[in-house]
Amino acid sequence: MVMGATGSKLEKALGEQFPEGERYFGLENFGNTCYCNSVLQALYFCVPFRDQLLEYYENNKIVTEAEENLLTCLADLFSQISSQKKKTGIISPRRFVQRVKKENELFRSYMHQDAHEFLNFLLNELVDILEKESKTTKASPEGSSSGKIANGPINPLANGARKEPLVTWVHKSFQGILTNETKCLCCETVTARDETFFDLSLDIEQNSSITSCLKNFSSTETLMADDKFFCDKCRSLQEAQKRMKIKKPPNVLVIHLKRFKYIEQLGRYKKLSYRVVFPLELKLSNTMEDSDTEYSLFAVVVHVGSGPNHGHYVSLVKSHNHWLFFDDENVEMIDEATVQTFFGSAQEYSSNTDHGYILFYESLSNRS
Repeated sequence: MVMGATGSKLEKALGEQFPEGERYFGLENFGNTCYCNSVLQALYFCVPFRDQLLEYYENNKIVTEAEENLLTCLADLFSQISSQKKKTGIISPRRFVQRVKKENELFRSYMHQDAHEFLNFLLNELVDILEKESKTTKASPEGSSSGKIANGPINPLANGARKEPLVTWVHKSFQGILTNETKCLCCETVTARDETFFDLSLDIEQNSSITSCLKNFSSTETLMADDKFFCDKCRSLQEAQKRMKIKKPPNVLVIHLKRFKYIEQLGRYKKLSYRVVFPLELKLSNTMEDSDTEYSLFAVVVHVGSGPNHGHYVSLVKSHNHWLFFDDENVEMIDEATVQTFFGSAQEYSSNTDHGYILFYESLSNRS
């Protein structure tokens, strides 16, 4: 497929405004694989993750068919893109997509898939592979493996000591720690439980913002009546206050907007086209004790369509202070102001069906 006039125009712009080494390639769609392509573009422009993956590729270039896995296929794909002679064009992620389908039957059909589910599956799978490799190449000096990490509690050992999980480079990019605090309203004892996360899934409301969604995520909830909390100190069920806070922010903050809601009256999921403003710069002031953590938006996976079971995914990516639009094989430069058109719809019924779904923010403190 030739990109034609648009391609040459883009190539000229890329040559003038982008560093020599950067590549901007569209990805071929194999019958509804836009959920995969949109996430891959966001991950490719997550520079710390990409650098680590390319380094992994350099160290594991020669892989037999029997040794091939999702990580080697992804590393191979990123290496193919980064080593292209041209700045832009189209790449076929066939091997990677075939491997995804082989590993997970959920993605084998030609039905519409969920980009957030795919991102979760991919990151967990990469962690599993890295942990297995670490076990086979002797125990890592950083600690022993703890199995799947993604979103979940940090498990203490039976004797009360903590088992330190292996910290892979996937964790270093995406993992943060949440603290779930529960305060007994009788004896005022606070119980805190830490859990790790790779992304935050936020409930959304009409005409709101990421800041207000994060504030709601960390708001205090009172547990009473049937929801009372069993307090170990009082040795009985008590009314309590519960809240979730970010204890350790990740280097790359991934925010998933819960745009698909199950409506009992309808007996199915409905897409919420709510307008949710996502700022280009974000502070975690409402969800953390230390509010100095600042983030900058660098990628958005957008869901296009009016419902959860059909539609399309595209991605917006910021690279070297310019925004680009990736729609499978097509790549275009866009103005920063265009990003705002993906906030959602202020009215319930709108012809605009392109809504921000997964947001990728990088920590400004980690920028080199």
